[in-house]
Amino acid sequence: MKLSKRRSALVATGLSAALLLTACGGGDDSESGSGGGGGEGGTFSIYIGEPENPLIPSNTTESEGHQVISSLWTGLVQYAADGAVEYTGVAESIESEDNTTWTVTLKDGWTFHDGTPVNAQSFVNAWNWGAYSPNAQGASYFFSNIQGYDELQAPTDADGNPTGEPAATEMSGLQVVDDQTFTVTLASPFAQFPVTVGYNAFYPLPESFFEDPEAFGTRPVGNGPFQASEDFVPGQGFTVTRYDDYAGEEAAKAEEVEFRVYADLNTGLNDVEAGNLDVLPDMPPDALAGAEDTFGDRFIEAPSSGFTYMAFPTYDPRYSDKRVRQALSMAVDRQAISDAIFSGSRTAADDAIAPVVDGYREGACEYCALDVDRANQLLDEAGFDRSQPIELWFNAGAGHDAWVEAVGNQLRENLGIEYTLRGDLDFSEYLPLQDEKGMTGPFRLGWSMDYPSPQNYLEPLYSTAALPPAGSNASFYSNPEFDSLVQQGNGASDNEQAIELYQQADDILLEDMPIMPMFFDLEQALRSENVSDVVIDVFGDIDVAAVTVNS
Repeated sequence: MKLSKRRSALVATGLSAALLLTACGGGDDSESGSGGGGGEGGTFSIYIGEPENPLIPSNTTESEGHQVISSLWTGLVQYAADGAVEYTGVAESIESEDNTTWTVTLKDGWTFHDGTPVNAQSFVNAWNWGAYSPNAQGASYFFSNIQGYDELQAPTDADGNPTGEPAATEMSGLQVVDDQTFTVTLASPFAQFPVTVGYNAFYPLPESFFEDPEAFGTRPVGNGPFQASEDFVPGQGFTVTRYDDYAGEEAAKAEEVEFRVYADLNTGLNDVEAGNLDVLPDMPPDALAGAEDTFGDRFIEAPSSGFTYMAFPTYDPRYSDKRVRQALSMAVDRQAISDAIFSGSRTAADDAIAPVVDGYREGACEYCALDVDRANQLLDEAGFDRSQPIELWFNAGAGHDAWVEAVGNQLRENLGIEYTLRGDLDFSEYLPLQDEKGMTGPFRLGWSMDYPSPQNYLEPLYSTAALPPAGSNASFYSNPEFDSLVQQGNGASDNEQAIELYQQADDILLEDMPIMPMFFDLEQALRSENVSDVVIDVFGDIDVAAVTVNS
């Protein structure tokens, strides 16, 4: 989820051009709310929801916190607005002869906001800390393909509770060669490794982090275009300032950015309309009709990697039978909901892989097509108790109420099942409850890719290795055959073979249906007259460094 506009060559030997699974499409700046005027300097404000956790890269796995830390850090590589990999970050090169041992060479001149150098040890220390299971980092899973990761995981009992300490504190696959060089040895070949390391889990950390991680999460010290000069206040946010010693190719245009925490998307919309907020990264569904006519070029639309779905709590006996999950999915008319709620701007999902990456297949999801008769048949075969209502969960204040209610109405009409809406939790409360197996019915989730690969739509969400707290497998789905096919895809020597294996894993997933795919998204944002050059990328992030404050 990185933002950059300049493309440079990928110089990883062993990674062919075909393996750069970049997103297709992408809007250019002239059609993304850009405008004239401005110049460097000024202050603008941007809407965010409450981050789930303190602002630590390896524990930030959701959109609200990520929007903040992506302005405070720059990774080894960056991603263009259309998802293409760019060597505009800290890495000079990432090279391998066998796709297993990778040599990472860093550029000179990068510093953290406290003035200390960004060096090889900064990355190795950060990755080891993020992988070490007692630290309970939500993005720990992303290090799981590095040799020695298993030794950093504490032994557990049958319920997943730790029963001892890990065997090691450092992964054997990470070795510092010198200040500007380190090597990464993977447990098995993974040709796409350089594509992944722009994700925030792989950001570096300064030495000051390890002295007091808790305080660091309140006032983080990164190496990005903006720096935190005050504490982040839950429920309010904070203001960040431009880092004048930034070593990246483009300095931030604005002097300051105010990240403002909102509990409700409609409040944010009202503030933009009143001139009290400058950037709203998402639009409430009921404001989409006529938005272009109302707001003109201040209304921004761009391609998205976003994928909206309802996950099933597979640990709940009521949803443990895949026939129940298949039936509920087949009872929902996704296109009708898109037309009614989103003015037709969402595409009915027919795969678990989004169309923006190679590997998507039209109509791959058999159980995503409306078929009321078959849905009722499957529900009867599974012995589902229709007398008990279904609880439908979604996070509050983010504009999900209407479409989740529409899902409930269709389940009632097509299957004769009543429903109860559970939409009273803020995002920062909603996500931890999922990790605690607290969902009592289908629950809304969304996913924007972390890096441009079909693998990112599969392994981080549904693999056994990604079960909480190490990853984002909130449905607690586990299938060894799925895991094996993903791993085979990771080790494939060419793009064609990798995609074939990922699609086989996708087929297993779409048969087991631990989720109900709903929509492929479209990025829709709004800016005030105070700013221009507002670009929203395929990951759903605003490039805050590119925003111009109009004079």
